Formats: sequence, structure tokens, C-alpha cells
Amino acid sequence: MLKMDILDQWLWRQEYWLPPGISWEDMRKMEKAHCPLPRDLFLSLPIAFTCIAIRFIFERYVAVPLSRYLGVRDRRRVPVVFSPKLEGFYIQHYPREPSQSEMNTLVKHSGLARRQVEVWFRHRRNLDRPSNTTKFCEACWRFVFYMMSFSFGVLSLIDKPWFWDQRECWKGYPQQPVDQLHFWYYLIELGFYWSLLLCVSVDVKRKDFKEQVVHHIATIFLLSFSYCSNYIRVGTLVMLVHDSSDFLLESAKMFNYAGWKTTCDSLFVIFAVVFLVTRLVVFPSKIIHTTLFLSMEVFQPFMGYYFFNALLLILQALHIFWAWLILRMVYKFLFLGKLEKDERSDDESLEDEEDCEEEQPSWKQREVVLNCKLASLTSSCVLNNLTPQRSNLSSRLPKSR
Repeated sequence: MLKMDILDQWLWRQEYWLPPGISWEDMRKMEKAHCPLPRDLFLSLPIAFTCIAIRFIFERYVAVPLSRYLGVRDRRRVPVVFSPKLEGFYIQHYPREPSQSEMNTLVKHSGLARRQVEVWFRHRRNLDRPSNTTKFCEACWRFVFYMMSFSFGVLSLIDKPWFWDQRECWKGYPQQPVDQLHFWYYLIELGFYWSLLLCVSVDVKRKDFKEQVVHHIATIFLLSFSYCSNYIRVGTLVMLVHDSSDFLLESAKMFNYAGWKTTCDSLFVIFAVVFLVTRLVVFPSKIIHTTLFLSMEVFQPFMGYYFFNALLLILQALHIFWAWLILRMVYKFLFLGKLEKDERSDDESLEDEEDCEEEQPSWKQREVVLNCKLASLTSSCVLNNLTPQRSNLSSRLPKSR
């Protein structure tokens, strides 16, 4: 118990969280306003579980019927015959494929041919891939949340002075009152990112899975620390900038899974423009600039100053990484004439190949089709050769007459 008290005193030392000359007692003396306290962050955990419950209900009763209405189609999955040896190897070594020596051992113990074992592993991996309906439901849930969060953020910040002049973020800092709207805006956003982190193991895994985990952790640390240090004015601007493009990306994904390519391409172009402007122009020039330089006009640097700006720079590095992926897709769209799938999406090339193999007819059927095509090609060639001969014969008849 004594160790916990020592840890608690060390963790919440005012030198870590507040500027020099300000103590927690000074923060509690704020009258007629809500003072941000660290214990308020515990409310984000029940909010996170509430978001998970609402998401389950939303996906089941809203997103799934909407996916059927928009025409989302799932790929046909071929079931596999249960084999204890193959199933055990698959579960133990997923997602790695068996090597040559391991393949020979599996062929020997399973009693199947090598080709049958390879097909079994392809079909088994295909069963674990998320369906288009699952990916649509996930994108639909995120679209609804980001859209509501962005709308709420605009309505709650449009009349605030720091929305137009970022110097107002530091006027009276850190003894700044917190509005009830911004209090709930912060905690609901924090709870949502907690829910994303808790569900990261069951959500659709994409190529930037590690970057997404780093982004969620950095966002949670950023929101938590900024709340305790009363960086709430800057924090609301950070959330608004991120939500402004996220709902556009999720809407483009929804129409992509539904097969509405033209709508998807149009939304993606709009998203790319908004993302590049907000993340590569507005975020560094307005938000990072005010936290790094304008804040120095009010207080001296302290540990929280360096920690907060380090988290912002981590987010900016992720923005540059995602901007590079987006620019690759824009390049393909402009110079190749089509918009490829999301660069961050899970790899479905193998699944496409498997579906093509499954839809192919048997060898005999393909041989019959090939023979028919050869016969039609031969007959067309013969007719083409006969046509000039007939024309020559018809031209000679008048002369003979």
C-alpha cells in the first residue's frame, strides 16, 4: 500500500503536468467552472464499453440491412475437410505458410496428396478472411461516429475565439474553465479510441496494422495528457482536424465494398484533398506551431510541454506516411486511369486467385470448350480463304460469257 502511495505521488507530481508556479491546489480553486482532474478520465472506460455495445447493435440491425440494400456481395467460401494434423499446424503457425520440409511432413501424416494439402491451406486461409459485409459494417460504424463527432465539434467550436485565433488557446492558461460540451466531447472521443484499441484484434487487419495501433495509443496518451494538463482548447482543435477527413474515407470504403466504383472514386478524391490540406498544412502550421512557439509566450517549458509536442510530432509522422500512400493511389488514378483498392487494405490477391480457381470448369469441360473454339477459328479461317476465291471466280464468269 505504501508503494502505491509513493507511485501515486510520483506520477501526479505537479512539475510533470503543470507549468512552473502552478499547483493542483490552484487548479481546484477555479470558481464557477469545471476543473479538469485526472480522475475524470476513468469515465472513458465505461464509455468505451458502451461504444462497443452500441457498435454491436448498430452493425447487426442497421449496417447489415444497409449493406444488402446497397448490394454488398460476399465471396463464396469453400469449406474444408477437417484434418487434425493440418488444422493444428495452421493454428500454430498462422499466417505463415508451410515450408518445403514441413509440407512433405504434412503430406506424409495427413495421407493427402501435395496438391490437396496446398488447396486445403488456401481454402482454410480464405475462411478466416473477413467478408465484404464485415468490412462494410466496420466502415459504416466508423463513418457514423466520425460524422457525428465532426458535426458536434464544429457546432461547439464555431463561436469560440480560439477556433479563429490560436493565441486564445493560451489566454489564462492553465486556469481555463472547461465547458460541459467540451468535457463530453473529450471523454466520448477518448472512449471511442479506447474501444478501437480493445477491438483491434477482431477488426479487419490491414497493411498498416502496426501504424494503426501506434496511432490509437498515441491518440489516447495525447487526449489523456492534454486533459490533465488542461490543453483542452488545443485538444479540441486536434480532434476536429482529424475527424474532418476520417468520415470521408469511411464513406468511400462503404461504397467500394458495395461496388459503387464511380461514387467511391469521387469520395476518395474529395478525401485525398481534405486529408492533404488538413494533415499536411493546417495541422503543422496552426496546431503544432501554436503548441511549440505561441505557448512559449505564456509559460516556460516544462515536462508536459515536451511530452505533448512529442505526441503531436508522432501523429504528424503518421500523417506523412498515410499521405504517401494516398498520393500513390492518386497517381494510379490520374496516370493509369483507374483507382486501385485502398493501399492500406488487407491483401486479397490470393483470395481472388482462389475464387478464379474454384470457378474454373473441369479439365474435360475446358478441353471441349477449347476444341469448340479451335473448330470455330478453323472454320472462320477457311471461310476467309474461300471468300477471295469466290470473288475471283465471279469476276471471271463475265469474261468467259
